Amino acid sequence: MPASTPSDPANRHGSENPMPDRQPGLTGLARGGACGGKVSPAVLRDILGGMPAGIVPPQLLVGSETSDDAAVYQVNAQQAVVATADFFTPIVDDPHDFGRIAATNALSAIYAMGATPLLALAIVGMPVKVLPVASIARILEGGAAVCREAGIPIAGGHTIDSVEPIYGLVAIGQVNPAHLKRNSAARAGDVLLLGKALGVGIYGAAQGKDLLHASDYQALLDTTTQLNTPGPLLSCLDGVHAVTDVGGSGLLGNLLEICQGSALRATLRAAALPVLPRVREFTAAGCITGASDRNWASYGGRVRLGEGVGETERAVLTDPQASGGLLVSCRPDTVTEILSLFLQQGFGHVSIIGELGVGTPGIDVV
Repeated sequence: MPASTPSDPANRHGSENPMPDRQPGLTGLARGGACGGKVSPAVLRDILGGMPAGIVPPQLLVGSETSDDAAVYQVNAQQAVVATADFFTPIVDDPHDFGRIAATNALSAIYAMGATPLLALAIVGMPVKVLPVASIARILEGGAAVCREAGIPIAGGHTIDSVEPIYGLVAIGQVNPAHLKRNSAARAGDVLLLGKALGVGIYGAAQGKDLLHASDYQALLDTTTQLNTPGPLLSCLDGVHAVTDVGGSGLLGNLLEICQGSALRATLRAAALPVLPRVREFTAAGCITGASDRNWASYGGRVRLGEGVGETERAVLTDPQASGGLLVSCRPDTVTEILSLFLQQGFGHVSIIGELGVGTPGIDVV
Protein backbone atom coordinates (compact mmCIF):
# COMPACT_ATOMS: atom_id res chain seq x y z
CA MET A 1 0.00 0.00 0.00
CA PRO A 2 1.16 3.54 -0.62
CA ALA A 3 2.71 5.21 2.40
CA SER A 4 0.39 7.22 4.65
CA THR A 5 0.37 10.95 4.19
CA PRO A 6 0.18 13.47 7.04
CA SER A 7 -3.51 13.97 6.27
CA ASP A 8 -4.32 10.29 6.79
CA PRO A 9 -6.27 9.72 10.03
CA ALA A 10 -3.97 6.75 10.70
CA ASN A 11 -1.04 9.15 10.79
CA ARG A 12 -2.48 11.73 13.16
CA HIS A 13 -0.82 10.18 16.18
CA GLY A 14 2.57 9.98 14.51
CA SER A 15 4.43 6.69 14.44
CA GLU A 16 3.71 5.88 18.09
CA ASN A 17 1.71 2.71 18.69
CA PRO A 18 1.97 1.78 22.37
CA MET A 19 2.25 -1.97 22.87
CA PRO A 20 -0.29 -3.26 25.39
CA ASP A 21 1.01 -5.64 28.05
CA ARG A 22 -1.18 -8.40 26.63
CA GLN A 23 -2.21 -8.58 22.99
CA PRO A 24 -5.99 -8.23 22.78
CA GLY A 25 -8.03 -10.81 20.89
CA LEU A 26 -9.32 -9.34 17.63
CA THR A 27 -12.90 -10.48 18.17
CA GLY A 28 -12.92 -8.75 21.55
CA LEU A 29 -12.34 -5.43 19.80
CA ALA A 30 -15.36 -5.79 17.50
CA ARG A 31 -19.08 -5.52 18.22
CA GLY A 32 -20.11 -7.92 15.46
CA GLY A 33 -17.85 -10.39 13.69
CA ALA A 34 -17.41 -10.56 9.92
CA CYS A 35 -20.61 -10.41 7.85
CA GLY A 36 -22.64 -10.71 11.06
CA GLY A 37 -21.94 -7.00 11.51
CA LYS A 38 -23.67 -6.02 8.28
CA VAL A 39 -26.68 -3.70 8.33
CA SER A 40 -29.81 -5.86 8.18
CA PRO A 41 -31.60 -6.15 4.82
CA ALA A 42 -34.65 -4.28 6.14
CA VAL A 43 -32.62 -1.35 7.47
CA LEU A 44 -30.59 -1.20 4.26
CA ARG A 45 -33.81 -1.01 2.23
CA ASP A 46 -34.95 1.91 4.38
CA ILE A 47 -31.62 3.69 3.98
CA LEU A 48 -31.49 3.28 0.21
CA GLY A 49 -35.22 3.72 -0.40
CA GLY A 50 -35.08 7.51 -0.44
CA MET A 51 -31.94 7.82 -2.50
CA PRO A 52 -32.42 9.95 -5.63
CA ALA A 53 -31.86 8.25 -8.98
CA GLY A 54 -28.26 8.56 -10.08
CA ILE A 55 -26.54 8.52 -13.44
CA VAL A 56 -27.09 5.21 -15.26
CA PRO A 57 -25.06 5.14 -18.47
CA PRO A 58 -25.84 2.40 -21.01
CA GLN A 59 -22.42 0.86 -20.35
CA LEU A 60 -23.43 0.09 -16.74
CA LEU A 61 -24.62 -3.48 -17.22
CA VAL A 62 -25.14 -4.17 -13.50
CA GLY A 63 -25.74 -1.55 -10.83
CA SER A 64 -27.61 -1.67 -7.53
CA GLU A 65 -31.04 -2.55 -8.94
CA THR A 66 -31.05 -6.25 -8.02
CA SER A 67 -28.56 -6.20 -5.12
CA ASP A 68 -26.10 -8.17 -7.23
CA ASP A 69 -22.60 -9.04 -6.04
CA ALA A 70 -20.67 -6.39 -8.00
CA ALA A 71 -21.06 -3.53 -10.44
CA VAL A 72 -20.28 -4.23 -14.09
CA TYR A 73 -19.26 -1.59 -16.65
CA GLN A 74 -18.85 -2.55 -20.31
CA VAL A 75 -15.68 -1.29 -21.98
CA ASN A 76 -16.13 -2.90 -25.40
CA ALA A 77 -17.85 -5.87 -27.02
CA GLN A 78 -15.55 -8.40 -25.37
CA GLN A 79 -14.63 -6.73 -22.08
CA ALA A 80 -16.41 -5.43 -19.01
CA VAL A 81 -14.93 -4.22 -15.72
CA VAL A 82 -16.33 -5.80 -12.56
CA ALA A 83 -15.91 -3.86 -9.29
CA THR A 84 -16.87 -4.52 -5.68
CA ALA A 85 -15.91 -3.49 -2.16
CA ASP A 86 -16.20 -5.65 0.94
CA PHE A 87 -14.78 -5.31 4.43
CA PHE A 88 -15.70 -6.40 7.94
CA THR A 89 -14.63 -6.83 11.55
CA PRO A 90 -12.92 -10.01 12.79
CA ILE A 91 -14.57 -13.40 13.11
CA VAL A 92 -11.33 -14.96 14.45
CA ASP A 93 -8.60 -13.74 16.80
CA ASP A 94 -5.58 -14.72 14.70
CA PRO A 95 -4.57 -11.63 12.65
CA HIS A 96 -3.21 -13.55 9.67
CA ASP A 97 -6.30 -15.73 9.49
CA PHE A 98 -8.58 -12.68 9.72
CA GLY A 99 -6.76 -11.09 6.79
CA ARG A 100 -7.09 -14.25 4.72
CA ILE A 101 -10.82 -14.62 5.44
CA ALA A 102 -11.61 -10.98 4.68
CA ALA A 103 -9.68 -11.00 1.40
CA THR A 104 -11.23 -14.28 0.26
CA ASN A 105 -14.66 -12.90 1.06
CA ALA A 106 -14.07 -9.73 -0.98
CA LEU A 107 -12.82 -11.62 -4.03
CA SER A 108 -15.82 -13.94 -3.89
CA ALA A 109 -18.08 -11.30 -5.43
CA ILE A 110 -15.83 -11.11 -8.49
CA TYR A 111 -15.98 -14.88 -8.97
CA ALA A 112 -19.75 -14.88 -8.44
CA MET A 113 -20.19 -12.60 -11.46
CA GLY A 114 -18.29 -15.11 -13.60
CA ALA A 115 -15.32 -12.76 -13.70
CA THR A 116 -11.56 -13.13 -13.25
CA PRO A 117 -9.88 -10.89 -10.62
CA LEU A 118 -7.35 -8.33 -11.88
CA LEU A 119 -6.22 -6.37 -8.82
CA ALA A 120 -7.27 -5.23 -5.36
CA LEU A 121 -7.01 -2.19 -3.10
CA ALA A 122 -6.86 -2.66 0.66
CA ILE A 123 -9.40 -1.09 3.03
CA VAL A 124 -7.86 -0.84 6.49
CA GLY A 125 -9.26 0.62 9.71
CA MET A 126 -7.34 -0.23 12.88
CA PRO A 127 -7.31 0.88 16.55
CA VAL A 128 -3.63 1.81 16.33
CA LYS A 129 -3.27 2.69 20.03
CA VAL A 130 -4.66 -0.69 21.09
CA LEU A 131 -3.54 -3.20 18.49
CA PRO A 132 0.20 -3.85 18.07
CA VAL A 133 1.78 -2.85 14.77
CA ALA A 134 2.91 -6.45 14.29
CA SER A 135 -0.70 -7.66 14.50
CA ILE A 136 -1.88 -5.09 11.97
CA ALA A 137 0.94 -6.13 9.65
CA ARG A 138 -0.09 -9.77 9.98
CA ILE A 139 -3.66 -8.91 8.94
CA LEU A 140 -2.37 -7.25 5.79
CA GLU A 141 0.00 -10.16 5.15
CA GLY A 142 -2.94 -12.57 5.33
CA GLY A 143 -4.86 -10.57 2.75
CA ALA A 144 -1.81 -10.35 0.51
CA ALA A 145 -1.33 -14.14 0.72
CA VAL A 146 -4.85 -14.73 -0.61
CA CYS A 147 -4.35 -12.23 -3.42
CA ARG A 148 -1.13 -14.00 -4.41
CA GLU A 149 -3.09 -17.26 -4.51
CA ALA A 150 -5.64 -15.55 -6.77
CA GLY A 151 -2.79 -14.29 -8.96
CA ILE A 152 -3.41 -10.58 -8.41
CA PRO A 153 -1.58 -7.66 -6.73
CA ILE A 154 -2.77 -5.45 -3.92
CA ALA A 155 -2.03 -2.26 -5.81
CA GLY A 156 -2.87 0.32 -3.14
CA GLY A 157 -5.45 1.14 -0.54
CA HIS A 158 -6.35 3.46 2.32
CA THR A 159 -5.93 3.32 6.11
CA ILE A 160 -7.66 5.06 8.99
CA ASP A 161 -7.42 4.92 12.78
CA SER A 162 -10.73 3.36 13.85
CA VAL A 163 -12.30 2.09 17.07
CA GLU A 164 -12.71 -1.46 15.73
CA PRO A 165 -10.41 -3.48 13.47
CA ILE A 166 -11.75 -3.42 9.91
CA TYR A 167 -10.15 -5.03 6.88
CA GLY A 168 -11.24 -5.82 3.34
CA LEU A 169 -10.66 -5.10 -0.31
CA VAL A 170 -11.88 -3.15 -3.25
CA ALA A 171 -11.67 -5.88 -5.89
CA ILE A 172 -11.53 -5.31 -9.63
CA GLY A 173 -12.06 -8.00 -12.25
CA GLN A 174 -12.96 -8.48 -15.88
CA VAL A 175 -15.49 -10.58 -17.77
CA ASN A 176 -16.75 -11.03 -21.29
CA PRO A 177 -20.23 -9.45 -21.19
CA ALA A 178 -21.61 -12.51 -22.96
CA HIS A 179 -20.47 -14.67 -20.01
CA LEU A 180 -21.65 -12.37 -17.23
CA LYS A 181 -23.64 -14.17 -14.53
CA ARG A 182 -26.26 -12.06 -12.77
CA ASN A 183 -28.42 -12.97 -9.78
CA SER A 184 -31.58 -12.04 -11.70
CA ALA A 185 -31.47 -14.36 -14.71
CA ALA A 186 -32.71 -17.64 -13.20
CA ARG A 187 -35.42 -19.60 -15.01
CA ALA A 188 -38.37 -21.72 -13.95
CA GLY A 189 -37.32 -25.36 -13.72
CA ASP A 190 -33.75 -24.52 -12.69
CA VAL A 191 -31.98 -26.62 -10.08
CA LEU A 192 -30.24 -24.88 -7.17
CA LEU A 193 -26.74 -25.91 -6.10
CA LEU A 194 -24.67 -24.61 -3.18
CA GLY A 195 -20.87 -24.82 -3.30
CA LYS A 196 -19.91 -24.58 0.39
CA ALA A 197 -21.26 -25.77 3.73
CA LEU A 198 -23.27 -23.37 5.90
CA GLY A 199 -22.64 -22.45 9.53
CA VAL A 200 -19.80 -19.91 9.54
CA GLY A 201 -21.68 -17.45 11.77
CA ILE A 202 -22.73 -20.26 14.10
CA TYR A 203 -19.07 -21.31 14.39
CA GLY A 204 -18.16 -17.72 15.21
CA ALA A 205 -20.75 -17.70 18.01
CA ALA A 206 -19.46 -21.05 19.27
CA GLN A 207 -15.93 -19.65 19.33
CA GLY A 208 -17.18 -16.84 21.54
CA LYS A 209 -18.35 -19.50 24.02
CA ASP A 210 -15.06 -21.44 23.80
CA LEU A 211 -16.80 -24.46 22.26
CA LEU A 212 -14.67 -24.83 19.12
CA HIS A 213 -12.18 -27.67 19.00
CA ALA A 214 -8.99 -27.31 16.97
CA SER A 215 -10.58 -29.41 14.21
CA ASP A 216 -13.63 -27.11 14.18
CA TYR A 217 -11.43 -24.04 13.82
CA GLN A 218 -9.59 -25.69 10.95
CA ALA A 219 -12.91 -26.50 9.25
CA LEU A 220 -13.92 -22.85 9.66
CA LEU A 221 -10.64 -21.67 8.19
CA ASP A 222 -10.73 -24.16 5.32
CA THR A 223 -14.13 -22.99 4.09
CA THR A 224 -13.68 -19.25 4.63
CA THR A 225 -10.31 -19.11 2.87
CA GLN A 226 -11.29 -21.25 -0.13
CA LEU A 227 -11.50 -18.98 -3.17
CA ASN A 228 -14.69 -19.44 -5.22
CA THR A 229 -12.68 -20.26 -8.34
CA PRO A 230 -15.49 -22.22 -10.06
CA GLY A 231 -17.14 -18.87 -10.89
CA PRO A 232 -15.30 -18.07 -14.14
CA LEU A 233 -15.66 -21.69 -15.26
CA LEU A 234 -19.40 -21.60 -14.62
CA SER A 235 -19.65 -18.43 -16.69
CA CYS A 236 -18.79 -20.39 -19.84
CA LEU A 237 -21.68 -22.84 -19.39
CA ASP A 238 -24.90 -21.91 -21.19
CA GLY A 239 -26.93 -24.00 -18.75
CA VAL A 240 -25.88 -21.82 -15.81
CA HIS A 241 -28.44 -19.02 -15.64
CA ALA A 242 -27.77 -17.19 -12.34
CA VAL A 243 -25.02 -17.16 -9.72
CA THR A 244 -24.51 -15.33 -6.44
CA ASP A 245 -22.49 -15.97 -3.31
CA VAL A 246 -23.95 -16.42 0.16
CA GLY A 247 -23.02 -13.61 2.53
CA GLY A 248 -24.23 -11.65 5.52
CA SER A 249 -27.95 -12.01 4.78
CA GLY A 250 -27.67 -15.80 4.87
CA LEU A 251 -28.74 -18.38 2.31
CA LEU A 252 -32.37 -17.26 2.46
CA GLY A 253 -31.47 -13.60 1.91
CA ASN A 254 -29.32 -14.24 -1.14
CA LEU A 255 -31.77 -16.74 -2.61
CA LEU A 256 -34.60 -14.23 -2.15
CA GLU A 257 -32.61 -11.79 -4.29
CA ILE A 258 -32.53 -14.41 -7.05
CA CYS A 259 -36.26 -15.04 -6.64
CA GLN A 260 -37.15 -11.35 -6.65
CA GLY A 261 -34.90 -10.47 -9.57
CA SER A 262 -36.08 -13.45 -11.63
CA ALA A 263 -39.76 -13.33 -10.55
CA LEU A 264 -39.68 -16.98 -9.41
CA ARG A 265 -40.40 -19.03 -6.29
CA ALA A 266 -37.85 -21.41 -4.77
CA THR A 267 -38.27 -24.70 -2.97
CA LEU A 268 -35.45 -25.61 -0.58
CA ARG A 269 -35.00 -29.04 0.97
CA ALA A 270 -33.78 -28.55 4.53
CA ALA A 271 -32.33 -32.06 4.76
CA ALA A 272 -30.16 -31.41 1.69
CA LEU A 273 -28.39 -28.35 3.08
CA PRO A 274 -24.65 -28.90 3.54
CA VAL A 275 -23.48 -27.78 7.00
CA LEU A 276 -20.15 -27.65 8.79
CA PRO A 277 -19.50 -30.40 11.38
CA ARG A 278 -21.23 -29.89 14.77
CA VAL A 279 -23.38 -27.01 13.51
CA ARG A 280 -26.56 -28.57 14.88
CA GLU A 281 -24.83 -29.25 18.18
CA PHE A 282 -23.75 -25.63 18.40
CA THR A 283 -27.20 -24.25 17.54
CA ALA A 284 -28.72 -26.49 20.23
CA ALA A 285 -26.26 -24.85 22.64
CA GLY A 286 -27.57 -21.41 21.68
CA CYS A 287 -24.73 -20.43 19.34
CA ILE A 288 -26.82 -18.23 17.06
CA THR A 289 -25.78 -14.73 16.01
CA GLY A 290 -27.89 -11.63 16.51
CA ALA A 291 -27.59 -11.09 12.76
CA SER A 292 -29.48 -14.34 12.18
CA ASP A 293 -32.49 -12.99 14.06
CA ARG A 294 -32.24 -9.63 12.28
CA ASN A 295 -32.13 -11.42 8.93
CA TRP A 296 -35.28 -13.37 9.72
CA ALA A 297 -37.07 -10.24 10.90
CA SER A 298 -36.14 -8.58 7.60
CA TYR A 299 -37.41 -11.22 5.18
CA GLY A 300 -39.18 -13.99 7.09
CA GLY A 301 -42.53 -12.86 5.72
CA ARG A 302 -41.48 -14.09 2.28
CA VAL A 303 -40.43 -17.53 3.53
CA ARG A 304 -42.75 -20.45 4.30
CA LEU A 305 -41.32 -23.09 6.65
CA GLY A 306 -42.85 -26.54 6.24
CA GLU A 307 -43.69 -29.05 8.96
CA GLY A 308 -40.60 -30.42 10.61
CA VAL A 309 -38.50 -27.37 9.74
CA GLY A 310 -37.60 -26.07 13.19
CA GLU A 311 -35.44 -23.48 14.89
CA THR A 312 -32.20 -25.27 14.05
CA GLU A 313 -32.95 -25.26 10.33
CA ARG A 314 -34.05 -21.64 10.47
CA ALA A 315 -30.81 -20.68 12.23
CA VAL A 316 -28.78 -22.37 9.49
CA LEU A 317 -30.82 -20.76 6.71
CA THR A 318 -30.43 -17.25 8.14
CA ASP A 319 -26.85 -17.66 9.40
CA PRO A 320 -24.58 -14.86 8.10
CA GLN A 321 -21.71 -16.28 6.08
CA ALA A 322 -18.23 -14.85 5.65
CA SER A 323 -16.79 -16.00 2.33
CA GLY A 324 -19.79 -18.24 1.70
CA GLY A 325 -20.34 -20.61 -1.18
CA LEU A 326 -21.59 -19.93 -4.68
CA LEU A 327 -25.32 -20.39 -5.12
CA VAL A 328 -25.99 -21.59 -8.68
CA SER A 329 -29.25 -21.72 -10.62
CA CYS A 330 -28.91 -24.03 -13.62
CA ARG A 331 -30.68 -26.20 -16.15
CA PRO A 332 -31.29 -29.75 -14.84
CA ASP A 333 -29.28 -31.37 -17.65
CA THR A 334 -26.13 -29.48 -16.58
CA VAL A 335 -26.19 -30.54 -12.90
CA THR A 336 -23.78 -33.47 -13.28
CA GLU A 337 -21.25 -31.32 -15.15
CA ILE A 338 -21.46 -28.56 -12.55
CA LEU A 339 -21.10 -30.96 -9.62
CA SER A 340 -18.02 -32.41 -11.32
CA LEU A 341 -16.56 -28.96 -11.87
CA PHE A 342 -16.95 -28.06 -8.17
CA LEU A 343 -15.51 -31.37 -7.01
CA GLN A 344 -12.50 -31.02 -9.32
CA GLN A 345 -11.87 -27.58 -7.78
CA GLY A 346 -11.85 -29.09 -4.26
CA PHE A 347 -15.39 -28.19 -3.14
CA GLY A 348 -16.38 -31.39 -1.37
CA HIS A 349 -19.56 -29.98 0.21
CA VAL A 350 -21.25 -28.96 -3.06
CA SER A 351 -24.90 -30.04 -2.91
CA ILE A 352 -28.19 -29.91 -4.77
CA ILE A 353 -30.47 -28.01 -2.39
CA GLY A 354 -33.66 -27.22 -4.31
CA GLU A 355 -35.27 -25.84 -7.43
CA LEU A 356 -37.04 -22.79 -8.86
CA GLY A 357 -40.54 -22.59 -10.28
CA VAL A 358 -43.34 -20.25 -11.22
CA GLY A 359 -45.02 -18.44 -8.34
CA THR A 360 -44.97 -15.40 -6.09
CA PRO A 361 -41.31 -14.53 -5.42
CA GLY A 362 -40.38 -16.20 -2.16
CA ILE A 363 -39.12 -19.48 -0.70
CA ASP A 364 -40.77 -22.67 0.54
CA VAL A 365 -38.56 -24.73 2.85
CA VAL A 366 -39.64 -28.37 3.03
